Amino acid sequence: MKKNASLLGLDISSTSVKLLELSVQGDRYRVESYGVEPLPQNAVVEKNIADVEGVGEAVSRLLARAKPQSRNAAVAVAGSAVITKTIEMDADLSDDERESQIRLEADQYIPYPLDEINLDFEVVGPSPANPERVSVLLAASRTENIELRVDSLIIAGLTAKVVDVEAYAMERAFSLLVDSLPCGREGTVAIIDIGATMTTMNVVNDGKIIYTREQLFGGRQLTEEIQRRYGLSFEEAGRLKKEGGLPDDYEPEVLRPFKEAVVQQVTRSLQFFFSSSQFNDVDHILLAGGSASIAGLSQVVQEKIGTPVTVANPFINMSFAPQISAAAISNDAPALMIACGLALRSFD
Repeated sequence: MKKNASLLGLDISSTSVKLLELSVQGDRYRVESYGVEPLPQNAVVEKNIADVEGVGEAVSRLLARAKPQSRNAAVAVAGSAVITKTIEMDADLSDDERESQIRLEADQYIPYPLDEINLDFEVVGPSPANPERVSVLLAASRTENIELRVDSLIIAGLTAKVVDVEAYAMERAFSLLVDSLPCGREGTVAIIDIGATMTTMNVVNDGKIIYTREQLFGGRQLTEEIQRRYGLSFEEAGRLKKEGGLPDDYEPEVLRPFKEAVVQQVTRSLQFFFSSSQFNDVDHILLAGGSASIAGLSQVVQEKIGTPVTVANPFINMSFAPQISAAAISNDAPALMIACGLALRSFD
């Protein structure tokens, strides 16, 4: 674990901004600060920032409350906003030569003009087919996706040092808890990240993501159903969903059908994965995202699908600074996977 300047992991999702700051104490990570701040409605639509000011102000409120040490952050763009390709190149090129060659040939790989995209690359390792060549991972995203995130951080007085891809952040956070799963590192694990409006399934095999699928489905559907049935405001419905205090018929009439809808979504995502790969089974399901904390959801998914299910907690082996509430962070843990994967960029 190399220590760079500490980076805040800042996950901008469709309904909230999540912040996490880590340090290293001995051979363990320690949570120094963390927080979750709701966003104005429709400030982020399907992972795209629509209201830069609104997001920037939410980040400012979060900083005032969490009081992190660092002013440098790592943020992420959604996988659907990124084009990735693995190409082969001569092993003896310098990084500058590699970049020039990629830029010359970029139109072969990326369907946008070069002046509209941000491009990055990383040498993954030797080419399996030819020892004199290397495999290079290219990642490109439209400049506006990146600029909107950078601009919203500037409003809050932060500097975006790293722009990552959500799937890679998820993979990094997953590496913290993989050893606690019964299937261990060799297993095939489906990480189901149930956000507010989007559910993303990443399948990890041997520690690497081999398949990703996004679906429009999420916890907002439950909030809207509570709002409709009980005549509440959206904010009030969201608060009671988290804190409890809804009428007696909530569990059978509203929550149970939502849990069944989650099972359907997971089943459908797995079927898509099996039909497009050589796999016909996964060893484990890991539930992440805000809705993963819903009481009893993991049991329902496990019973209906017949695969062991765990609720994600990247903090199982971490210590906490004195001001961090262990109960609060363990409740928020499944929703902090991407923020955690981003904060880990401090130690790359």
